[in-house]
Amino acid sequence: MAPKTPSSLPLYEINYRKNYISRGIELFILFLLFSLLAYRFLTLKFHGLQWLLALICESWFTFIWILTVSTKWNQVEPKTYPPRLLERTWNFPAVDIFVTTADPVLEPPLITINTVLSLLAVDYPANKLACYVSDDGASIITYYSLVEASKFAKIWIPFCKKYNISLRAPFRYFSGNSSPPQDGSKEFQQDWIRIKDEYKQLCKKIQDASTQEPETCDFAGDFAVFSNIQPKNHPTIIKVILENKEGVADGLPHLVYISREKRPKHPHQFKAGAMNVLTRVSGVMTNAPFMLNVDCDMYANNPQVILHAMCYFLGAKDEIDCGFVQFPQFFYDGLKEDPYGNQLKVLHEYFGRGIGGIQGPFYQGSGCFHRRKVIYGLSPHEKITAGGLKDEYIKKTYGKSEKLSTSIAKTLLEGSHIIEQFNSDSPSSFIDIAHQVGSCGFEYGTAWGQKLGWLYGSVTEDVLTGLFIQSRGWKSAYCLPDPAAFLGCAPTAGPATMIQQKRWATGLFEVLFNTKSPIIGTLFGKLQLRQCMAYLYVQLWALRSIFEVCYAILPAYCLITNSYFLPKANEVSIVIPTSIFIIYNLYGLSEYIRANEPIIAWMNNQRMWRVNAMSAWLFGILSATIKLLGFCETAFEITKKDQDDTNSDIGRFTFDDSPIFVPGIAILLLNLGALFIGVLDFKKGINIEWGLGEVICIMWIVFVFWAFLKGLFAKGKYGIPTSSILKAGALALLLVHLFKFKQ
Repeated sequence: MAPKTPSSLPLYEINYRKNYISRGIELFILFLLFSLLAYRFLTLKFHGLQWLLALICESWFTFIWILTVSTKWNQVEPKTYPPRLLERTWNFPAVDIFVTTADPVLEPPLITINTVLSLLAVDYPANKLACYVSDDGASIITYYSLVEASKFAKIWIPFCKKYNISLRAPFRYFSGNSSPPQDGSKEFQQDWIRIKDEYKQLCKKIQDASTQEPETCDFAGDFAVFSNIQPKNHPTIIKVILENKEGVADGLPHLVYISREKRPKHPHQFKAGAMNVLTRVSGVMTNAPFMLNVDCDMYANNPQVILHAMCYFLGAKDEIDCGFVQFPQFFYDGLKEDPYGNQLKVLHEYFGRGIGGIQGPFYQGSGCFHRRKVIYGLSPHEKITAGGLKDEYIKKTYGKSEKLSTSIAKTLLEGSHIIEQFNSDSPSSFIDIAHQVGSCGFEYGTAWGQKLGWLYGSVTEDVLTGLFIQSRGWKSAYCLPDPAAFLGCAPTAGPATMIQQKRWATGLFEVLFNTKSPIIGTLFGKLQLRQCMAYLYVQLWALRSIFEVCYAILPAYCLITNSYFLPKANEVSIVIPTSIFIIYNLYGLSEYIRANEPIIAWMNNQRMWRVNAMSAWLFGILSATIKLLGFCETAFEITKKDQDDTNSDIGRFTFDDSPIFVPGIAILLLNLGALFIGVLDFKKGINIEWGLGEVICIMWIVFVFWAFLKGLFAKGKYGIPTSSILKAGALALLLVHLFKFKQ
């Protein structure tokens, strides 16, 4: 047999884990859950309300476990081969890169420019790259930072390419290093010192500008357009900062700043609206067949990230297998032992790989490569001829712009070659047209946000858009290079974590009631059943809060009313819930150990999943319900990008006066109060109905809310505000009186 040549070797491989033992344990847990439900149902007539509530909650938990088992069943081990791609071709397709930011305070410009610099410096022909930065805050500081960063890029990118630097975000490359590596040449050490000094000056310029009022800064020339504008009321601002006019492969990519038009009475559709403007502006300027979008804090950690994505796009035997390529979101400088449970390492390790084995990963809103024609609404194997793209249809669907219509036709037409789609003309020659397609009224009467582009209707526009793509029959690819492709910053404070979780829960629940929900996609589209189940697992986070809260107050209810919801210790049936509790937790612990995570990280994640479920997710379902009833629209709450790692107490749970903490505090106080009442009843010699099981459950609740318990006695930002304690205490007292009244 002849050896395989580079042209015949696959550009990527997808293998499946042989997780037979894990499957067996998960199925055994499922068997125990069904056994518990059967026991509850058969003995229901002999018990009261608490037994019925336990049956309802445990039925829900069983349903969630079925979704979990289904999703994790086929876990993938993907592998890409960039060296084979480099041996096979030299003429690569173009890529348009989208970076989104919205608030210069919550998303500091220094973070944004490091992300941009890392992307401009990737290992890919510069004449095939264009980076578009969307600034929804219309900030002169953000624009100034990009202009200054573009000057630094002229020395930073050649430095990275010359010495093959693997870490190309300067703030990460220089962090913790006061002197250059001693194993390099003398020339390298001199260049290192020079580049670091230049980066320090860049940081100082940006920090100085950020601490001053824009009116006092010495801005001139191109900055005049930012005078007398408001973030939510201004015309379209588009500036070409860098331009590779000669089309040099080893030069610098295009860099374009965009702040789309905003008017008070015009809905701007949050990030989805910004992404659609980026798509249209890039469509008339460069029209690359592939698009990468990243959040402003997700820098490129792997300089070959685009080559890894192209291994899927160019190596797929059928385009349907690769509608988009999603890289998992990992984080740099993660807090030790993951105290906020938001690094999601284990979720990616098992759940993420499991989805990759069905119809592909969800679109996660960052670190994702898209086919432009898929974003334009094309379905798999759909053939569009010149006769099918009538001018009237294009204008009605995509908007009234001749240049945009031409670029869209070039993208969608059957037989159109991806190399030829790229517009090699100078981006600055299309500024006027770009302003037109970036205006807030351009989408009126078109299909943008409804049938193409990033979809409107949810603050988690990423999941909704990816769901719509997969419902049309496209599959997605899960790419896991080493080192990780992108790294971002996770929230390092309690309030920021809760806001993020609330936004996710709200948006995901909204999608469930959208006309493009996974259930609709499965019944009337091409979404696979198990993929639908995977979507339901995350989209039901908000609804899970009701059952989590109900189950958390059941032991307190039993101690207050002198009843029980678990079998007595001397009953054989106690083996079922005990086995579920022990096996489930040991199995979860084993997953963390296999993922090289410490035991304390497992404990922290267990606590935070419950805290999020009973606090942030609860507010998520309230927010989504209010919107669905038409009382108000949901707001897009930006998560603060915090880089402060100088605090010795970083990782310690922090609080503010947000009502999002009140439910958790109330549950803690209720259970502590119930335990006190139970002890008093026991000392009085009352015939006790509740048993050891209920007491253990209360102790587990206290363990879950341990950070809240410490917050009751702490001061400052680590202490719970008195107003929140009073609100939670009143709620807990109300529940105690209701339970006593029921008794």
